[in-house]
Amino acid sequence: MNLRQIYFLILLLCMYISAFAQGQGIDKVGTTSFQFLKIMPDARSTALGEAFTSVVSTSEAVFWNPAALTRINGTDVASSYVDWLLDISHLSVAAAYHIDNVGTFGLQAILTDMGEIEETRVDHLYRDEEKGIYNPGLTGNTVKPGAMVFGVSFARMLTDRFSFGLTVKYAREDLVVKSASSVVFDGGVLFNTGYNSLVLSAVLRQFGPQIKFHNKSYPLPQTFTLGISAYLMAPESSFLLDTKENKLLLSYDLSQPRDYSQQHHLGMEYVFRDILFLRGGYKINFDEEGFTYGFGIAYTGIRIDYSYSDFGEFLNAVHRFSVGFGIE
Repeated sequence: MNLRQIYFLILLLCMYISAFAQGQGIDKVGTTSFQFLKIMPDARSTALGEAFTSVVSTSEAVFWNPAALTRINGTDVASSYVDWLLDISHLSVAAAYHIDNVGTFGLQAILTDMGEIEETRVDHLYRDEEKGIYNPGLTGNTVKPGAMVFGVSFARMLTDRFSFGLTVKYAREDLVVKSASSVVFDGGVLFNTGYNSLVLSAVLRQFGPQIKFHNKSYPLPQTFTLGISAYLMAPESSFLLDTKENKLLLSYDLSQPRDYSQQHHLGMEYVFRDILFLRGGYKINFDEEGFTYGFGIAYTGIRIDYSYSDFGEFLNAVHRFSVGFGIE
């Protein structure tokens, strides 16, 4: 093991200790703020069960692992739409630009639309049983809560196999009666082992100060993730079979959230001629989420992706759509 690999392992250990010290169990459910930051926007990653920190190679790396921005040569832009639960939707945009001998810069923006909510007030409660009139407090007005995120990222290769990245983002949540904002940080590393197609990753997301609502502070939904991925089939450097037109990717992420016990993500992607993509995944130790799947099409630099996430018996499924393109 050389000195650079030792530095990499020490960095992983420090990041893990930092994350684990603040999130150690299911008894902390519901203790973090800014929950919208935990909703991942793009379709490819969520179709893979969110086992993605070592896989991402496009501008969506600004959401997952900023170190992976170093995989971009030229310019890449992507946009996603999430049809979330309870009439909530998310619209995101990501962009990245590589500068030789400097590094890769990234931008991100996420807008969360929580829909319109009818306003109710106690002083508008009214019941007249004789006339059969009842008003549950409706005022006739509506409120529109929401959230947004804007961020910048930078990534650079430290060696021909090891890269790091950092994201600084501004997050704001408007709950109408009260709003809060904060500067949030993400940091990640990516290591191409050189052993076949094996890639390792480590990411610390949502690191920052506590958020204060009504004289009480709540921590951010910080998450530490270790990832590993490899091609079982590929034109070269595969683990099982070298093929010309087919690829089979297997990925795994281990996550330690601040407000839950450890969670596991499994993903698999089949690729035919770098045009057709079929994906599936599974999320372990989640209250409702489980199986995920999706597909994608890529042609002349343009990407179109879709994902489906199952949320169990009592919640509707979540659909995501993404489009993107890259120019070298």
